[in-house]
Amino acid sequence: MSTDPETTENAEPGTPGAAAENDAQEADATAVADATAEAAAEDGSTPATEEEGTSAAGGESTPAAGADGAGAAEKSEAEAELAAQRVERERIERRKAEKAAPVDSGAKLSGKAADLLAAVRAVESGGKPVAAVFEEPGPAPRRPAPEPVRRPQPTQAVAPAGGPAPEAVGAVGRVLADGGAPDALAAPAAAALGEDADEQLRADPWLLLRVGGVRPEQADGFARALLGADCRPDDERRGRALTGWLLEQAALAGHTALEMSALTAALAQRGVPDTEAAVQSAVAEGEALVFQDALDPTAPEPQAGEDGEEAEERPVRILIGLERCALAEESLADGLARLINSVPKQDGSAEDWEQAAAAAKGSTAELLRAVAGHGLVLHTGGEASLAEPAALLRAAAGLGLRAWAATHAPGGRERFAALWAGQGQEGPGPDAASVATVAGLLSGAEGPGRDADGALDLDLLVVLDAPQLDVETGALLLESLPDGARLVLAGDPAVLWSAGPGRVFADLLGAGICPRIASRRPDPGPLGELVSGVGIGELQQVEAPGKEVVIVPVRDAGEAVHRTVQLVADSVPRAIGVPSEQTVVITPGHGGAAGTRALNAALKERLNPGPGRFGGFDPGDRIAYSPAPGRTVPGTVVKADADGLHLSCAGTPVVVAKERVEQSVRHGWALTAHQAVGDRWPAAVVVLPGDAAQALSRPWVYTAFGRAGRHLSVVHGVEQALPRAVAEVLAKPRTTRLPLLLATQAPAAG
Repeated sequence: MSTDPETTENAEPGTPGAAAENDAQEADATAVADATAEAAAEDGSTPATEEEGTSAAGGESTPAAGADGAGAAEKSEAEAELAAQRVERERIERRKAEKAAPVDSGAKLSGKAADLLAAVRAVESGGKPVAAVFEEPGPAPRRPAPEPVRRPQPTQAVAPAGGPAPEAVGAVGRVLADGGAPDALAAPAAAALGEDADEQLRADPWLLLRVGGVRPEQADGFARALLGADCRPDDERRGRALTGWLLEQAALAGHTALEMSALTAALAQRGVPDTEAAVQSAVAEGEALVFQDALDPTAPEPQAGEDGEEAEERPVRILIGLERCALAEESLADGLARLINSVPKQDGSAEDWEQAAAAAKGSTAELLRAVAGHGLVLHTGGEASLAEPAALLRAAAGLGLRAWAATHAPGGRERFAALWAGQGQEGPGPDAASVATVAGLLSGAEGPGRDADGALDLDLLVVLDAPQLDVETGALLLESLPDGARLVLAGDPAVLWSAGPGRVFADLLGAGICPRIASRRPDPGPLGELVSGVGIGELQQVEAPGKEVVIVPVRDAGEAVHRTVQLVADSVPRAIGVPSEQTVVITPGHGGAAGTRALNAALKERLNPGPGRFGGFDPGDRIAYSPAPGRTVPGTVVKADADGLHLSCAGTPVVVAKERVEQSVRHGWALTAHQAVGDRWPAAVVVLPGDAAQALSRPWVYTAFGRAGRHLSVVHGVEQALPRAVAEVLAKPRTTRLPLLLATQAPAAG
């Protein structure tokens, strides 16, 4: 391992040190909001974070993303995906309404658990059947599709330019002015609250918390300005709004629900006097759902004693969650159970599958045999292990199956398509174009299209980058699979989890309900050795004779920015042979003296200087485009005109309307690890300034280092924080209900 390519004769021994993204969950529930703000800042895909949030009391602001309009001539990929999600939620609600009466659970509860349960059942007869969360989920019916969609050719994606009516925005702006809030919030508030948004805000000023980036203290200031002496900390409207806000922040941090104790503690820290009443109010209004989950779902029900003594209560935990997360998680569990409990189509005889497996070797053969007899299979491994799903897809195509693969990012799609096409095996093989992104597959912009029943027209789907599946995307994907199809979820369990709520892949790996095949293909070379060591908690010193790994010590953030620009613009192209446009910079966050904003400004000045005449962008700028929360697509700026900012993203032209640029486009020479996951570049420069020590963890370091294909430079300013993070700081736990739902619906695999 060497230092900067320019000064290798002064090499310093040691290993790259990285500060940990503190993934150990804090037991104190006061950290709920802060943890979620960190997640939003790391993801980079949300419209506003705490750091760039909007001040409701006045001053500078960053407007949150408004609702997408329908004025564009063609639907964008993001719009189609959101429409598909709305259809899916409507289908789930219909299914819940058609089920039998709720199970009579909770009869022996007392105290706040009984109060919450009573609040839920009090609204059973209303328009929102909250008590349906207590029902045992049944098999999900197939979601109908209006008509089959047959693989459309790539077309220019146009980001919608519409939004709330100008009259509605003006009316909301007048209310905001009365409360001292910036006018920039008018459009997002009108979009978030819908019809009569101005009247809603006057009646309940704390509804402003539904606008992205607005924090409780800002909503409190807005309420004081509107209500005057009637604004009190114990206002029921305030408690209800804070409950919903905390649950939304928890979802941003990856939780699908919160423990009752954690939620009430967080409410108390926000100055809510009667926390239990606030939660009950949110549940009664349908803004939250309550669950009582057995701590051990496999334990038998307690039996009454022979002398007539009452049986002891079965231990339960009380969880509170958002409706959208709850419905998605239940639908996902239904779909997984359907796959596990069904017999896959007999496409190809058992002898044909066995013959294909016999021709393979090692864990590839194990994967083929598992897929032959099971509807759901998990596959784990690093970058080198991708050869095994590629071999599976080639063998499946040879047996006559309609086989497709789906990746998280467009870069992963192109990389896997090249691997699939270049294996050079004998016999018939699949079309290399049979690789899509998950978002494109669900929206219909990519993939095989859908049959008359609305299901994807395929027999086998291999989802790569499976750790990036959140519960909502996972539910849509499972619902889209036809009966008898096979699903393989493949990925590296050591990378960062999804940007959205849930940890689907990790929960499935822990549930033990389907075959799991672990690849035995190690990632080669010094980079593979280094990253593999990080995965097991060891920061090893590796031999790098070809300068595959270089350490660049720095004293402060200013020097870190200077050395990063020097590496990208000069040292790596000259000494390693990787041009600047094929090098990515990865740093822990957007803010700070060496965050993405500072680094992108410095890199633009060196690599593509210009006045930023198109909303801060110039032709040739590298950008990170976020068409939807949790998704980032790298690209470049082509031009700008009256239609908006023209981008080229993975070879696909995209037009982003002028009013959407600020929320969805950033400069993209430097990314966060969450933005970069699912992609790889020939060279990566990982920047670890001194102020990043508290933001690092083993998954963060593993993900950041793993983005390098040929060369990794580490701009190292955190000293011993890096080995400490790799050895000690694990992923933050996420509260999810999927393991319990799977335990009650799917048997454990033998």
